[in-house]
Amino acid sequence: MWRKGKIAEFMRYCFVGGIAAAIHYAVYYILQFYMNVNLAYTIGYAVSLTVNFFLTSYVTFRAAPSLKRAFGFGGSHLLNYLNHIWLFNLFLYLGLSRAIAPIAVLAVVVPVNFVFLRWVFKRVK
Repeated sequence: MWRKGKIAEFMRYCFVGGIAAAIHYAVYYILQFYMNVNLAYTIGYAVSLTVNFFLTSYVTFRAAPSLKRAFGFGGSHLLNYLNHIWLFNLFLYLGLSRAIAPIAVLAVVVPVNFVFLRWVFKRVK
């Protein structure tokens, strides 16, 4: 059973993740009209990653950003990005539209990334 603190932490994670996802999607959606969709998706991911690190530090896990945390965050997001881009292309291949595929990706990767990031921010000082 989850304690009250873990529920609040998960709610903050969802809030911050929602902001990061909105940034990622907005950048991707605009750029995909002007360039390859994979490049647009990657640029959107990179922009949201920067904002997400600081929001995750301060808001979600209430921890000061550090170089170690940045490396842990970056490492987790490297794996996360690979999952994103693979699933994105899979969903496009399966016939989802360029507008819907990124949303389907988030439904898969968000829960997995929460577990890993919680470990990074709670274990690494």
